[in-house]
Amino acid sequence: MTQAKSSSAAITIFGAQGDLTKRKLIPAIYNLYTEHHLPKAFTIYCIDFVGVEEDVFKADMLAGINEFSRNGKAVPAEWESFAKNLVYIQGDFLKAETYTTLKEKLKDFDGQNGHPGTRLFYFAVAPRFIEIIADAIHKHKLCTKIALHRMIVEKPFGTDLATAHKLNLFLQKRFDEKQVYRIDHYLGKETVQNIMAFRFANYVFEPLWNNQFIDHIQISVSESVSIGKRGGYYDASGAMRDMIQNHLLQLLCIVAMECPGAYKSEMIRDAKNDVLKKVRPYTADSIFRDVVRGQYTEGKVGDAARVGYQQEDQVAEGSSTETYVAAKLYIDNKRWKGVPFFLRTGKSLPRQSSVIVVQFKDTPHKIFKDDIVPNRLVISIQPELEISLLFESKVPGLQMRLKPVEMDFTYQDHYTETLPEAYETLLLDALNGDAT
Repeated sequence: MTQAKSSSAAITIFGAQGDLTKRKLIPAIYNLYTEHHLPKAFTIYCIDFVGVEEDVFKADMLAGINEFSRNGKAVPAEWESFAKNLVYIQGDFLKAETYTTLKEKLKDFDGQNGHPGTRLFYFAVAPRFIEIIADAIHKHKLCTKIALHRMIVEKPFGTDLATAHKLNLFLQKRFDEKQVYRIDHYLGKETVQNIMAFRFANYVFEPLWNNQFIDHIQISVSESVSIGKRGGYYDASGAMRDMIQNHLLQLLCIVAMECPGAYKSEMIRDAKNDVLKKVRPYTADSIFRDVVRGQYTEGKVGDAARVGYQQEDQVAEGSSTETYVAAKLYIDNKRWKGVPFFLRTGKSLPRQSSVIVVQFKDTPHKIFKDDIVPNRLVISIQPELEISLLFESKVPGLQMRLKPVEMDFTYQDHYTETLPEAYETLLLDALNGDAT
């Protein structure tokens, strides 16, 4: 689904003082600007309740670009040009005057350009503010043009199935479905997007992508960082809500789904939904057998000393919130019946990595003396962007001896371009009305 594009764009970020804005959103928008992906006329309205001078806010955003942008430190001339379009608005999300001020600025921006432009509202806020802000946007008629006005809502989308349904219904009563972009930034990662190309643009793999040839699949996202300053949020969520139900299930869907009829958002969404509908529900017995939960304790990650989860700020005394989850599940359809999928994620682990491992079955014939290691396909999302295939090869010499070797594809060896960050891809798609 692709909507209309415009020669001007106003991006509004609610939650301007949060880590997401400084570490991800502003560096992403800056990179889009320097690489000429934004309309010539654009502005960024950054809203938060904190009172701060605009120059101070801009200096903080520059520091974020210098530290977190994939392109390194900002070029002074480019930053000065970009910063002219950066506007800080001190405003309480609960008060009408915040939205009245924003409405006037949006109206003036459209007036300066002589036409209605694209409007993109990004909710970089705690979940409790989403309905409040969305309702105010609706009441003040800030997001009325279906083809041009859009909003981005990132996870967590509710805290459980009931609250997710409630939030969906709340938004659907106020906005057209085409205006609401529910995003998972994991899907903006280059390697994740390449999984679809790998599966559906290469005939050699797809015929093997089923229970006849695959023994099991592992999807693992390990984080070396602790919860840091997110104790208040994390203790109410845990690894299951924070990672499994969004990032890892999205990866599961892309790995397991049938080929969509076309590379279109609606068809891809339906193919993913078909996978989720066939995931076998846990029983009272299987959930204890097939799901493991844990917490990190005091110790070291590398050379750095870490406190245990129970000692982190804003974590409730005696909290049973999990920071690690390992789960085995099955997809009961023709393609995957009997194939276990292993999902793992956790914080404060020895290394940072996101990896999908497709373990193939043993060969049905045994004609060699050597033990044969089954083929294994590894798709590495981070830190290395890499796809590797393990297969057996004959060792040079007079004897028939076998040895497993790897055939690797790495992005940096084949492409000279700097890979865009996930948020760059997602923001640009939203600006262009592309929900794929």
